[in-house]
Amino acid sequence: MTRPRCAAFLAMSLDGFIARPDGRVDWLDAYEAPPEDYAAFFASVDTVLIGRDTYDLVVTFPEWPYGAKRVAVLTHRPPAPRHGEAFVAGEPARVLACLAAAGSRSVYVDGGAVVSQYLAAGVLDELTVTVVPLVLGAGRRLFQGALPERRFSLVASHAHPSGLVRITYRPT
Repeated sequence: MTRPRCAAFLAMSLDGFIARPDGRVDWLDAYEAPPEDYAAFFASVDTVLIGRDTYDLVVTFPEWPYGAKRVAVLTHRPPAPRHGEAFVAGEPARVLACLAAAGSRSVYVDGGAVVSQYLAAGVLDELTVTVVPLVLGAGRRLFQGALPERRFSLVASHAHPSGLVRITYRPT
C-alpha cells in the first residue's frame, strides 16, 4: 500500500507565526487572498490531518470548515467527536498507514506541531505558505522544535495585490 501524499497550506506572519499565543488567528481577517488559492488546494485532498490545538480552534468556528472530508485529529487526548472526525496517535508513518488503509490518498497536514512533525519525518511532499505582511511579535510558530536540515525547490509563487505572497515548495 502506498502512503498518501501529504501537503500543508498555511498562512504565516512575516516573523514566522501562524497564530497568536492563545491560538487565535483573527489577524488574518484583515487580509484577503483569492479564495480559489485555497479552494483548489482543498479540492485536491481527501483527508485533513490536524493537531489537537488546531482542532480546539476550529470547533469554535460557526461552521465546520472541512465539510464532508475525512478528518483525523492527531492527539493523545481525544474528546468526543462532533463531526465524524477520528482521533489518532502515533508516528507519522503509522498514522499514514492507517489513513491509507481507510482509503486516504491525499492528506492536508495542518497545524504547526503536525507540520513540523511530518516535515521532520520526511513525509511532507509539498508546503504552501502564504506570507502575511504583518509582524505579530509573539505567537505560535509554524516550525516548532529542532528540525533536520532539508532542501526545497520552489514550485510556484504569487504576489497578491493585498500584499500577501503565496509560495509553494517541494522537498528535493
